[in-house]
Amino acid sequence: MIAGGTRSTYPILLASACALLVALPFVTTFNDFLTAGAMKLGIAGPVQLIADGEARMAVSVLALFGIKAGVAGNGYLVITTWTHQSQTIFISWNCIGWQSLVLLGLSLFTGLRGNYSWMAKVQVVLIGTLGTVFVNLFRVTAVCLLAATAGYLPAILFHDYGGTLLIVGWLFVFWALAYRWILGSESESAADAAA
Repeated sequence: MIAGGTRSTYPILLASACALLVALPFVTTFNDFLTAGAMKLGIAGPVQLIADGEARMAVSVLALFGIKAGVAGNGYLVITTWTHQSQTIFISWNCIGWQSLVLLGLSLFTGLRGNYSWMAKVQVVLIGTLGTVFVNLFRVTAVCLLAATAGYLPAILFHDYGGTLLIVGWLFVFWALAYRWILGSESESAADAAA
């Protein structure tokens, strides 16, 4: 049985994914320029604290792979490559994945329309938010791991293109699981109660 919101959530996700992929070359070209401008205006200061925390978490995950890394402050992460050379990566406020949280919010807006209980909606929002944060941590760690093992160019390519595909893939998996295990079971319970 397909829940009421399922029919509208997947087209919104698909349209958003297409728009992201079409705009991706434009976004990646001006991303550094926008980041530098926002930092000069002081807008990014408070959000940069989140990037610092994410850099520290990435250091912990990189240690599991045997990559020596440390945070040099203000979102700068220094990794030691497998060739024992140091490489500095800057994790800015624009790299922490706020765009994926906006996309999650849009999908929640359409996906949670329907006769779902307040508790089911809270569960979906919490799981979606935590999952998106973990996927973003994985994405940042993967960029660092690629920089340490394969070099700067593969890391940048994954950062600019692979990260977007990773987030979109996560959202499709998330909604499939949410409808199957949380929202779908609630729709079936409501249908049984009505019968």
